[in-house]
This record gives sequence, structure tokens and C-alpha cells, in this order.
Amino acid sequence: MKSQYRKTLPIVFSIALTTFCLTGCKSKGAEASTAPFMSTVASAPPQTADDAPAPDKTGGFDGKRAFAHVAKQVSFGPHPSGSPAIAQVQEYLLSELNSYGCTAETDAFSAADTPVGRLAMKNILVKIPGEKPGIILLGTHYDTLLKKDFVGADDGGSSTALMLELARLLCPQRGKYAVWIAFFDGEEAVKQWSDTDSRYGSRQMAARLATSGDIKKIRAFLLADIVGGRKAYFPRESSSTPALVDLVWNSAAKLGYSSLFLNEAASAEDDHDSFMKRGVPAVDVIGDFVNNGYWHTPQDALDKISPKTLAIVGHVFLESIKQLQAK
Repeated sequence: MKSQYRKTLPIVFSIALTTFCLTGCKSKGAEASTAPFMSTVASAPPQTADDAPAPDKTGGFDGKRAFAHVAKQVSFGPHPSGSPAIAQVQEYLLSELNSYGCTAETDAFSAADTPVGRLAMKNILVKIPGEKPGIILLGTHYDTLLKKDFVGADDGGSSTALMLELARLLCPQRGKYAVWIAFFDGEEAVKQWSDTDSRYGSRQMAARLATSGDIKKIRAFLLADIVGGRKAYFPRESSSTPALVDLVWNSAAKLGYSSLFLNEAASAEDDHDSFMKRGVPAVDVIGDFVNNGYWHTPQDALDKISPKTLAIVGHVFLESIKQLQAK
């Protein structure tokens, strides 16, 4: 998704019958890493206002609360994996989740194979019980790209804020299936995006769940990344499970958000890959970062974030979870 240079992921967008290829970088450490990717529609309908709809218009999701969570993360400054600042973010996440009555587990692990040596990382997993066997997994990464002055308001901050607000709404509920919410560390590359230098946290969690046998219980994995931009729009992520892409985009259309959830195709390497490689159906809801003008730069700051966009994406996630619970 967008870890340090994480958005160094290849992206392929098909426009009509033509495919356009660009070369971009997933800035990682202090250096911008290069990685091939291709892009989508360069122009999308800009939002005319940033005010969040009232929560009663978005299934209870409060865009202003989500925006405040982004602001809090930005206040900690850059927080790449292994940094003192990311420990503050972890404390904040756990404190918020506890205040919602969520049961949160932590997995502190050591990523020994990074280009800079061993790094301490921590995954956080909220588990909301269900009435029947089966798990709906939600996910985000909360680390920022290792780059000077990079605070990752959209790349890391927006999706983490989204998941906090979803946790507030979902932890008191009990649905047919359990809902688990994962906060991954180490999505961003430490130096240059690759299969071994990226997605440390999601690879760790997928491996642990495979060992425990829980990965076989996951009915769907809904990942969010770069979901708060003022002019955001979302192409259909083409490497995701088609049925889940259809479910999410149909939910968006049902709610009246087709102007943001487009029928263009794009592919992105992200945390969903760690689970799809193990047979888990997954969908990555990720904004078009290639054309937003600030991806993996210090300009990815709070002024780029819209409470309205957060509320819309939150509403779509709530409706998609509702549809999955009904299956």
C-alpha cells in the first residue's frame, strides 16, 4: 500500500482498451525508491465540500471523529517502523480501542530481514466475536514511510483513522460472523519495495493465522489504504478477489457514491497480497495515489484530508460488512 515507499507498487489501470504505463517510486527510507507501476484515470470529479455528512447519514460513521484521529497521528510526526514515535502511535491506538470496549491483542515481533537489520514491530488485532464460525477481517497499516518530514496523513493515517472509527461502532455489536480489525506495522519498505522489503506486518500476521488455523476461517479481508484525500477517487483494484470488489463497489453505488468509486481498473501491491497468497478472498480499497500529487512526499499532510471522504469510505465499509454478514 503505501508504506515508506510502499506505494512503489506496480499499478495497472485500463482505460477503455488502452493501457498507460508510468514509472514511479515508492519512497522508502530517506531515498525515493523506484518501482514500476502504471496509472489510471488522471482526472476524477473533485469534491466540492469537505464537511462530513452527519453520522446518521453515513450509518453512524463520524467523519469528523475520523479526521481527528488523522490529526492525532500527524501530531506524533514521522513514525516509521522501529521509531520512538511509532510507539506513541501504538499507545494511542490501544488507548482508543480500550475506550471503545474492544478486545485488542498485540504481537510484538522482530523483523530480522530488513535492509537495515533487525527492526522491532508490533501488530494490533481487535477481535469482535460472532455467533457462527467465520471471520470478516478488516485491515490498515499505521507505519509511515521512512522519509524526512513524512507524516503520512493520507498514506497510513487516513486508513488507520477509518479503522478506529469502525472499531468504535462495531465493538459493541455481535453479528453472524466475527469481525477482526488488523492494524499492521511495517507495510512500507525500509529501502526499496520488494516481496521481502515491504508488508512485514501483514506477512507476519498471515503466517501466524496460518499456523493457528484461523486463516481458513476468514471469509473476506477488506483492506483500506490512502482513503482520506480531498479529491480522492477509487478505481477497482484488479488483483483483488472479483466477487469482493463487486460487493464493495456495488455497495458504494447503492449508497450513491459512484462518482468516487469508479469502474476503472487498477492494480496495487499492498497488504492484501499477504493473505491472498494464502487463499484468503480479499479486496484493497485504495485511492489513486499516483495522481494525487503528494504521495510519498512531505506534502502528505493534514491539509490533504477530507472528513467527507473519510465518512463516505466508512459508510461503504459498513454497508459492505452488512452485506457480508448477511451471506
